[in-house]
Amino acid sequence: YDLPWNPARLEQRMGRIHRYGQKRDPVIVVNLVAGETREGRVLKTVLEKLEAIREQLGSEKVFDAVGRLYENVSMAEWLEMAATDAGAREAERQIAERLTAERARELEAGERERYGRGDVAGRLAELNAEREREPYCRLLPGYVRRFVETAAPLLDLRLAGDAGRVFDLEPFRPGAADALRAAMETYPPPLRRRLAVSRGEAPGAIWLHPGEPVFEALRGALLERWGGEAGRGAVFVDPDAAEPWLFHLAAATVVRRAPANGGDRRLVERRLVGLRQDSGGTIAPCPVERLLLLRGAENAKPGAAPLARRARGLVAAARAWLETDMLVRMAGERRAAILRELPDRLRREARGFDFREADLAGQRRALSGRAAAGDDEAAEALAKIRAEQRALPAERERRAAALRAEADSIVPGAVDFIVHALVLPAPREEERRRRDAEIEAIAMRVALAYEEAAGAETRDVSRPERARRAGLTDWPGFDLLSRRPGETRNIEVKGRAAGGEVWLSTNEYAKAAILGDTYWLYVVFDCAGPRPRLFAIQDPFERLVANARGGVAISEAAIRAAGAPAAPEPRGDS
Repeated sequence: YDLPWNPARLEQRMGRIHRYGQKRDPVIVVNLVAGETREGRVLKTVLEKLEAIREQLGSEKVFDAVGRLYENVSMAEWLEMAATDAGAREAERQIAERLTAERARELEAGERERYGRGDVAGRLAELNAEREREPYCRLLPGYVRRFVETAAPLLDLRLAGDAGRVFDLEPFRPGAADALRAAMETYPPPLRRRLAVSRGEAPGAIWLHPGEPVFEALRGALLERWGGEAGRGAVFVDPDAAEPWLFHLAAATVVRRAPANGGDRRLVERRLVGLRQDSGGTIAPCPVERLLLLRGAENAKPGAAPLARRARGLVAAARAWLETDMLVRMAGERRAAILRELPDRLRREARGFDFREADLAGQRRALSGRAAAGDDEAAEALAKIRAEQRALPAERERRAAALRAEADSIVPGAVDFIVHALVLPAPREEERRRRDAEIEAIAMRVALAYEEAAGAETRDVSRPERARRAGLTDWPGFDLLSRRPGETRNIEVKGRAAGGEVWLSTNEYAKAAILGDTYWLYVVFDCAGPRPRLFAIQDPFERLVANARGGVAISEAAIRAAGAPAAPEPRGDS
């Protein structure tokens, strides 16, 4: 419905439809414009010029060029000019001069010279690199699948079918699916029993994702039934932690202060904030995603941790820190942004009043003669225009003062805690078995040697700074990015001193689901001995994880059964 004021935005919308690979021909784009208004005349001129150039060029290339033809031009300014007839005519003239087939041809020729053969030949390497990185940034399907698999049993539902393709949510208690019924009924009957977490399955199924009605109904039902548990607190294990710590997740808000003449405060910004708090009370921001790298503690006794017994006071200290530090900074950032934009907003406001004054003056001139000739209706209209002209300076000043005062009205809002978690170090026996740093280092060396022997170019992306250097997200969900001739492997490395089960974090689980057969699990057993043995398993999600108890635990027997030992014989000093 909303026609964007910026022609580049209009070009982008059309370009998403008129694109290479489009199988429908013709494609018709219909833009609805109130053509009899001054603003409509300006927009109509833009659209007509686009169509005329398309016909002259005999190509859809016009949709690639419009944004650059309008570079550094604001459509908002032309629509402000349209406040008067003279302004509208001037805007139409400027559009006609700027947007021509000749200028589009010049742009196209210049880009051919710049980029070489084809539109993107010069950027091909860069674009290919971006395309290769794109799968590592796709988080949705794996996380949605993990959420649905975890949430369904908590709501007395079970997944029927293939969770990786198409499935249904069936109740194993009468009425368990009632919360989803209204959302399901927004879809035609054939789709109601077919759900998918991947867009690729969506044409014949309901694609579950944030914002989609069934997903939101599922999320809402889970929060209504279990949301309070997060506020009471949960216990996680951090194998890398040396001592217990608290994690807090809160919603922090910035608001606009209530006006002096009454009214409510208005929300300006709402931000999710994670905090880490140690036993000494030190508080620091912590990425919300940090929870994805932890695992739930089994049979934990929170009362055994002194930190848990002090939790009430520590939560109060975390709230005070948020209110006196984080919220103040958030409000300051918002005020600074408003002040940066203020000069431009004042100029636009003044221009609008200038056009209004010119329009009133033109109307006054047109009515003066009729009123002098005794036209009572014209005289009445003339009196209203004079009154509006007299009031305009004060209105101009009031509006400018309101804009100047807007930054001062931005103040910190409230803090609402959503989650509290006690994070414990792994018990000593688990730490040795699951995440001992020395064992992991040995496993990484074995995996790197294995890839080197295969002629691969391998990068360690196991830490955020290393992953960023490789162009990935901070926690890509695997340890090694290996490029073999004709093949890319995304390798998660796990090491064990002798043997034992392997755990995948929620993040690793999701990436294994998303990356499919390019994701490899390398498990190195016997790292504490003279002959470590590497087991390489392609697509562990389908072969191991999907059937593992709890979704993230993989037994040693399953690993040994899934892949033959793959490591080369180590040298005596390994």
